[in-house]
Amino acid sequence: MNYVYNIDSGRCKGCGLCVAVCPKEVLQISDEINAKGYFPVYQAHPENCIFCSTCCIMCPEAAITITEAASKRANVA
Repeated sequence: MNYVYNIDSGRCKGCGLCVAVCPKEVLQISDEINAKGYFPVYQAHPENCIFCSTCCIMCPEAAITITEAASKRANVA
């Protein structure tokens, strides 16, 4: 299965909980400020993500989502 990982940097307050719990050290706190004045997280190493969703569970702002990507299957008649 393919998954889509998304961080809503506008909602992220940069608390770092997701960074602390990520088993593969995928996330880091950005050095760029978002519109609310926070330093949001970003995927520094997306290739290491195992889509465990621990970051999603820990995020108090629900700023991180992992969804299943729509598969592109050919119609077989």
